[in-house]
Amino acid sequence: MSKAAPKPRPVFRCSECGWETVKWVGRCGECQAWGSVAEVAAAPVGRTPAAPVTAKAVPIGEVSVEQSAYRSSGVPELDRVLGGGLVPGAVILLAGEPGVGKSTLLLEVAAQTARYQRRALYVSGEESASQVRLRADRTGAVQPELYLAAETDLGAVLTHIEEAKPALLVVDSVQTIGASGVDGVPGGVSQVKEVAAALVRTAKTHNITTVLVGHVTKDGTIAGPRVLEHLVDVVLHFEGDRNSRFRMVRAMKNRFGPVDEVGCFDLSSDGITAVTDPTGLFVERHHQPVAGTCVAVTMEGRRPLLAEVQALVTQSALDKPRRTTSGLDGSRVAMVLAVLQRHCGYALAARDIFASTVGGARLSEPASDLAVAVALASADSGTPAPPGVVAMGEIGLAGELRRVRDLPQRLAEAARLGFSVAVVPAEPGERATVPRERRVDGMRVFELRDVRSALEFLRLGPRVRESPLRDDPDF
Repeated sequence: MSKAAPKPRPVFRCSECGWETVKWVGRCGECQAWGSVAEVAAAPVGRTPAAPVTAKAVPIGEVSVEQSAYRSSGVPELDRVLGGGLVPGAVILLAGEPGVGKSTLLLEVAAQTARYQRRALYVSGEESASQVRLRADRTGAVQPELYLAAETDLGAVLTHIEEAKPALLVVDSVQTIGASGVDGVPGGVSQVKEVAAALVRTAKTHNITTVLVGHVTKDGTIAGPRVLEHLVDVVLHFEGDRNSRFRMVRAMKNRFGPVDEVGCFDLSSDGITAVTDPTGLFVERHHQPVAGTCVAVTMEGRRPLLAEVQALVTQSALDKPRRTTSGLDGSRVAMVLAVLQRHCGYALAARDIFASTVGGARLSEPASDLAVAVALASADSGTPAPPGVVAMGEIGLAGELRRVRDLPQRLAEAARLGFSVAVVPAEPGERATVPRERRVDGMRVFELRDVRSALEFLRLGPRVRESPLRDDPDF
């Protein structure tokens, strides 16, 4: 008697992220979503026979790289993030919150591509062709070689690609395209997998640079299965505050370049423009010294940016004083307050503390600790820090100053923008009791061991000692 074929076991899959399990559970074990796990048909089990190859395998040294050379997207800041420009045949996933400017940016990239006589096809699944045309008229993106199509069916999109033969394909967005014959609604796990896989195959076969727009969930992650990020070559995140025109593109995955670069943009009613020198957006130049301010130097990828930290310290009328931060990590500000009170003699427990950044900048790295401490000390004492000073350094719980990464690049950027004095941590093992001074591009750099010495050096400590800046004619 022949043995009966085994009965396929049921498979349960999460509709949010694609996580699979052999039994039903109320909560997804991957994305922790409730009620998203449902039974799906089991995949048929079979053996794949050998098939003809598309191209014969050759030694890697004989593979031509001319067809995959970088070409500019027409947007310098995007080229910076991509590592040089667009690569033919590459698939790029651009994700961001609604209204951040994804469609505006990609319409500009498509227009720049068409301006150089390379055909671009913009497929919109969320807007009609006339709506996209209105935005193109407003931003000046109307070009003869820029083709528009409003489609939500995968088969129709592939037909448009065969007819137009574009050099650049933009699909806005991948969650709105549906594939016939695949279970689920557009945006579901199965649909997103099939649509993304078909577009990737087309991009590789026809050597078309493809940009897919992706939605994000409420916690900021890319919606859909994780396999979507594995299929594409580049994953970009478009970030920005709704209350600010400043936008940043950050690479999370890049097979053709670095992942520690960021691109800066300015979004307005006239479109989106590249910001090659964004430091001025985050630093406010005051006509006279103001208490409670200090300039920090932060690194966004490999780009140094200067940002101003502001603080306000007032007597509290509440039993529990307020601690409010904007653009800063609240836990690190609380740690800096504790160090100032314990090691520097400041009485801040009964005071309301407000700390923020200028222009919507977000400072999350520890290198901004010293600038926060200087701003808080200046606000509490009512004494402005000397003009032209930047501060950078991580503060430890013992009050020591720790070195930060990429210090030469930070100092060079501060000197380029006209700052005259920089306060930085001393070298490890340095035991000198007085600050060590050196010069960087004409800027005076003082190295100190702890935060208390730094505040006294800037004439902000409770007990100010002799400082090299006290009798300096430049201050």
